[in-house]
Amino acid sequence: MNRRGRLVVVSAPSGTGKSTVCGLLRQRRPEVAVSISYTTRPPRGHERNGVEYHFVDEAAFDDMVAAGQFLEWARVHDHRYGTARRDVERLLEQGRDVLFDIDIQGGLQIRRQVPEALLIFLLPPSLQELLRRLQGRATESPAQIRRRLETAVAELEQCRHYQWLVVNDDLEGAVDQVDEIRLGRAVAGERPTELVERLRRDIENRLRSW
Repeated sequence: MNRRGRLVVVSAPSGTGKSTVCGLLRQRRPEVAVSISYTTRPPRGHERNGVEYHFVDEAAFDDMVAAGQFLEWARVHDHRYGTARRDVERLLEQGRDVLFDIDIQGGLQIRRQVPEALLIFLLPPSLQELLRRLQGRATESPAQIRRRLETAVAELEQCRHYQWLVVNDDLEGAVDQVDEIRLGRAVAGERPTELVERLRRDIENRLRSW
């Protein structure tokens, strides 16, 4: 019998580099499928419909929610994102692992519906590095960066629900760790709880002084 694929969820505060990690993993492992989300936000830069995202309007998204077509969906900042159940099931039946680059709201929805899913939370090594990455994108205003930091505090409080915490202080090393977890080769080590608490505290202090 063919092996059924597994769901691999990668979440992280905005600016941590989860899309970069997921993109490099797919380059290394082309057999890993990606979940292409539906979103109500407009395309950025060179994004193409059906490649990076399926871009739909609010009415179409509402119709999909009402029809129960999403495995998970969430509102992130000003827009909604969701994963079509039928697309994922088709890939799993083909024996392909499906990689999700999604926020923690969607990750926890998947955990409730698919308890055997692998949930991996990426952490930045420090607030300074997180800010450097956010500001380096040059796509967001100071107000938007503040909002992303506010969201990061809530995400850090919820990351305890993820089985694996990976620090993205070395890009290639982070990709290696995610792949080892996907393949079932990783051994659970000590969780970096001190880093989680330090990040949360540093972000809260920064927000107070903003």
